[in-house]
Amino acid sequence: MSSEVRATRRKTVAPVTWSQRLSTPTALMFMVTAAVFIVFSISSENFFTTQNLTNIAVQVAPVAIVAVAGTFVITAAMIDLSTGSILALVGVVGASLLASGLQSVFVILICIAVGALCGLVNGWFSTYQGMPSFIVTLATMSVLRGIALLMTKGFSIAIPSALVFAQLGQSSFLGLGLTAWVAIVCVVIGSVVFYRMRFGQYITGIGSNEESVRRAGVRTNFVKMMALTLSGAAAGLAGVITAARLGSGDANSGVDFALTVITAVVLGGTDLLGGRGSVIGTVIGAVLIGVITNGLVMIGMSAYVVPIVTGSILLIVIWINLRGKNLAQLLKQIVTR
Repeated sequence: MSSEVRATRRKTVAPVTWSQRLSTPTALMFMVTAAVFIVFSISSENFFTTQNLTNIAVQVAPVAIVAVAGTFVITAAMIDLSTGSILALVGVVGASLLASGLQSVFVILICIAVGALCGLVNGWFSTYQGMPSFIVTLATMSVLRGIALLMTKGFSIAIPSALVFAQLGQSSFLGLGLTAWVAIVCVVIGSVVFYRMRFGQYITGIGSNEESVRRAGVRTNFVKMMALTLSGAAAGLAGVITAARLGSGDANSGVDFALTVITAVVLGGTDLLGGRGSVIGTVIGAVLIGVITNGLVMIGMSAYVVPIVTGSILLIVIWINLRGKNLAQLLKQIVTR
C-alpha cells in the first residue's frame, strides 16, 4: 500500500475524541432520562426501590447488548430487523441442547455462534449480493422465527434451574443480576471498539461516505458484513440471557425486540441514515425505554399500553431523526428559544 493511500485512510477515519462523542445532546438525553426517572419515583412508591431498580437493570440488559451492536449497523447506514427472531431461535437451540445433556458452557458458546452465523448470512446477502439490509433481515426474521416454531411445535422447552445456563439469568453479584454485569462488559467493549479502534472509525466513515472509504483501501463490504455478524452474535447472547431468565426456550419470545433495539439506538442520537452514532447515547436510550416500560407498569398502566408507547416513541424519534436532528437537539432548540 502506498504512502498516499495510507495518508488518505488516516484522514478518512480520523479518530474522534471522547469529549466530542460525549456531546451536549448525549448530556441532554441523560437529563431527560433522569427527569422521567424522578417522575415515576414520585408517581409510585415502589418504583425507587432496590428490588425494582435491579429488575430494570436485568430487563434492560438484553436490549442494551444488542443495541450497542445495532449502533454499528445503523451508523453504517444499514438496519437489522431479525434480532428478535435470532433471540428466539437461539433460546430454542440452547434449551434443546441442554435437554440432550450437553454442558452449559458449550451450549452458551454454540448459541452465540448460531447468532453470529445468522448475522453473517444477513451480512453476506446485504453486502456481497447487493440486497438492501432491510429486505434481507425482514426475510430472515420470518425464516428464523419459522425454524424456531418448527423445532418446538409452538411449545416452550424448559431449562432446569440447577444448570449453569439457568443461573446466568437468575444469579446476582454485588446485588446486581449477572445479566446486567454482562451488559456492562458489552457496553465497555463496544465503546472501545466504536470510539478507539479502526473498525469503529470505518463504520462511521462508511455511513458518511462509503465510496470515499473504499477508495482509501478499506474493504467496506467486509466491514459491513462484520457489523451485521456482530449484531447477530449480540442477539445470540441476548437469547441466552433471555432463555436463562425465563427458564425456557420459547419460539414466541422477542416478537417486538428488534423495534425496541432500533428505538434505543435512534433515541440515543444515532442517525438512521448513517454516518453518526453514539454508543453512550444508545445505552441511555435503552435505559430510558426500560424506565418508561417499568414505570408505566408500576403506576398501574396496562401491560398492553407499553408497545403502544414504545411504537409512538419510535415514530416520533424517526420523524425528528429524518430531519437531521435527534430528540436532544430538538429539546435544546426549545429550551434556548
